[in-house]
Amino acid sequence: MDQKRIYRSRQNRMICGVCGGVGEYFNIDPTLIRLAVALAGVCSFGTCGLAYFVAAVIIPDEM
Repeated sequence: MDQKRIYRSRQNRMICGVCGGVGEYFNIDPTLIRLAVALAGVCSFGTCGLAYFVAAVIIPDEM
């Protein structure tokens, strides 16, 4: 059985491709993910931005 994996997107990339990859994984428009991350970043005083860049380091790039 083929396991579904999350990757950083190459087609839907703005900064590092994390939001695009999450959008592709959950089959959601990446723009909605970006808006949610931006809102969470404002509400969390930047903690979400730190989590984004940690995810950019941990999540592998799309093949």
